[in-house]
Amino acid sequence: MSSDIKFEVVRPTGILDGTQANVFRREVRDRLDKQANIVLVNLQDVTFIDSSGLGALVSALKMVRTAGAKMVICSINDQVRMLFELTSMDRVFKVYPNEETFENEVNSNI
Repeated sequence: MSSDIKFEVVRPTGILDGTQANVFRREVRDRLDKQANIVLVNLQDVTFIDSSGLGALVSALKMVRTAGAKMVICSINDQVRMLFELTSMDRVFKVYPNEETFENEVNSNI
C-alpha cells in the first residue's frame, strides 16, 4: 500500500520572486514527471516571497492539481506566514510545521 503515496520535495532557496518563478515551476514539473502524487514545497531556506513568488506558488498549485496530484507546504518563516494570512493563502495551502511532521502524517495514513 505504501506505493500508493509517492511524494517529492521541492526546496527553493533565497528570495522567491519573479526571477526565480520559472525555475520553481520547472522544479515542480520535474517532480510531477517523476510520478509524484504529492509535491511538498519546503520553504525552510526561503527568506522572502513577493507577489510574483506568490503567483508562482499558485501557478504551481494549478499545475499540480491538473496533474491529479496535491501540493502542500512546510517550514514557512514569519514573513511568509504573514503574507499567507494577508492574502488568505493559508486557506488555500495546507501548511505543515516541518518536513518530519508531513512525513509522519503521510506514513500514518498508509
